[in-house]
Amino acid sequence: MVAIKAPEDAYTAEPFLPDRGGLPALRRAAADCRGCPLHRDATQTVFGAGNSHARVMLVGEQPGDQEDRQGRPFVGPAGRLLDRALEEAGIDPADAYVTNAVKHFKFTRAEPRKRRIHKAPSLREMTACGPWLAAELAVVEPELIIVLGATAGKALLGSSFRVSQVRGTVLEEEIHGRRERLVPTVHPSSVLRAQDDRDRRAAYEGLVSDLKVAARALS
Repeated sequence: MVAIKAPEDAYTAEPFLPDRGGLPALRRAAADCRGCPLHRDATQTVFGAGNSHARVMLVGEQPGDQEDRQGRPFVGPAGRLLDRALEEAGIDPADAYVTNAVKHFKFTRAEPRKRRIHKAPSLREMTACGPWLAAELAVVEPELIIVLGATAGKALLGSSFRVSQVRGTVLEEEIHGRRERLVPTVHPSSVLRAQDDRDRRAAYEGLVSDLKVAARALS
């Protein structure tokens, strides 16, 4: 008797993508995605949100605890910090589209019922979720992608990506069959993880500086 493989064993979201439709159709389809095992423990799929005709798309790593509970990206502390940094850099958050490379929250717990602790997605999980990100890019067609952190960079640009080497620069690369302009920077959660107020202030100023490069590229 041949064992039947579960959809998540294939590690690809491709079978769950709709044949047609814009972002609403993609969002509905993504809610039922079982393209990798991460859907088993997450509360829900957290799809992208924002202006469907945005000039700029922001791509982060994965949903956090609050995003997983509320079903929207960047609604936790890192999202609030990002909105403040965008405004300071001259980019209106309301005019952007925000999403993540991975659409389900990956976490671990030290003990049952304890706080859920973020765990970085694997390259295999990022690759499995890639069709959703490709579909979002095809619909929104942004003029610029702001890459937030190492995981987003690896999902878009490959496993050799190092945010420290290219942050605050304008890159031109082919992404999912489209020529894209990208500005990499750190993930806003890294600012919150800074050890003290001085380090946090310096990290925040570095994020704003990178985002100003993005703002100039859009002007």
